[in-house]
Amino acid sequence: MLRALDPAESPASDAYRVPWHVDRDDPAHPLIVNESPDALTYVRIHVADGDHAPDRESWGRMGPGESRELCLCGCDLDDTTVTITWFRADGELEWAWAFVL
Repeated sequence: MLRALDPAESPASDAYRVPWHVDRDDPAHPLIVNESPDALTYVRIHVADGDHAPDRESWGRMGPGESRELCLCGCDLDDTTVTITWFRADGELEWAWAFVL
């Protein structure tokens, strides 16, 4: 049975809120925004769809509030997964988050 967790009961972890917001007004050109108060480093974008070999873009550092547009022209948008990987400035863990359009 599912139940709400009380944060006081939760074990300590390294998990934190995903810092990204994706504006999908134009699905072929989603705008990806760093909504965290922290700069994120070694930001990389991995795009996979059923028609092409996976593609990767390196965006480097993204400051708080910074945004970038991702061009997905030529991708089958119904079968595309975008994965963002990054490092927090204060840590050694690489984080990953995926979304579909």
